[in-house]
Amino acid sequence: MNTPITRRGALGLIGTSALSLLGAGTLAGCSNGGGASGAGTVTVGSKAFTEGVILSELYALALEDAGMKVDRAFEISGSLIHTALVEGDIDLYPEYTGTGLISVLKMEPQTDPEEVYAIVKDEYKKQFDLVWLEKSPAADGQGLVIRTQAAKKLGIKTISDLQAHAGELRFASQGQFDERPDGLPALEATYGPFAWAEHEVYDEGLKYQVLENDQADVTPAYTTEAQLTNDAFTLLEDDKRVWPPYNVAPVVRAEVLAANPGIEEALARVDAALTTEKLTALNARVDIDKEEYEDVAREFFESL
Repeated sequence: MNTPITRRGALGLIGTSALSLLGAGTLAGCSNGGGASGAGTVTVGSKAFTEGVILSELYALALEDAGMKVDRAFEISGSLIHTALVEGDIDLYPEYTGTGLISVLKMEPQTDPEEVYAIVKDEYKKQFDLVWLEKSPAADGQGLVIRTQAAKKLGIKTISDLQAHAGELRFASQGQFDERPDGLPALEATYGPFAWAEHEVYDEGLKYQVLENDQADVTPAYTTEAQLTNDAFTLLEDDKRVWPPYNVAPVVRAEVLAANPGIEEALARVDAALTTEKLTALNARVDIDKEEYEDVAREFFESL
């Protein structure tokens, strides 16, 4: 079984070694409109973290269910996967709207989900001849998590509520959040200053343990982290939209979509069924319960 790297682990893969994950046959190139692996075959890629492989396996299952032949090229570095798609080494993969806007197109962050989607859809077609299919309600973006006990005690549901009560709360940062432009500086520019009762830096891997041990009350997080299935933690609403949206959507090579028009309907079935909460639960089954991602994806797909 293919055991995926934990979420965001793709950032640790650099250089040409990651491309070897595609396999020699895939790197040979693509035939006319027939997919990276040959006529009638669609090659589905994935990024190298848990959520990425779950989503890509769901896409692969949907295409196979629609009668297509599928090759899987999973766990590609996030820094290389767009190039692999453009060059025809893979035919499609799940991407995030905010990543497309900021990391690929190098555009300024925007916070309206529909505007961001419209921009990436238009620019990817113009610049790369790639097609963004319909985005999913599921989004994996930046957020803030609070201990549920503290949230209930102070009546905190949104980041605006959090800002008003910051002086009563302990903040567990991971260091870089305090400095990078889309971290604390952006948060305070939008919501005002956060005068935390305590502000300490902890290792990223310890942040939920720190909250669970009552050493802190609030920490930065991604919105589909597996630990968020635990009722001890509450993800706060970004009510003033400080952070860009990161909705999931399939990105497909235009010539492959033209040769296999059933791709759009098959993948829409998956993306329409996904929510942020459901995606979080799928991540938890792999990262916490240690189930195989193939089994988790198949069970979810068969429930659609």
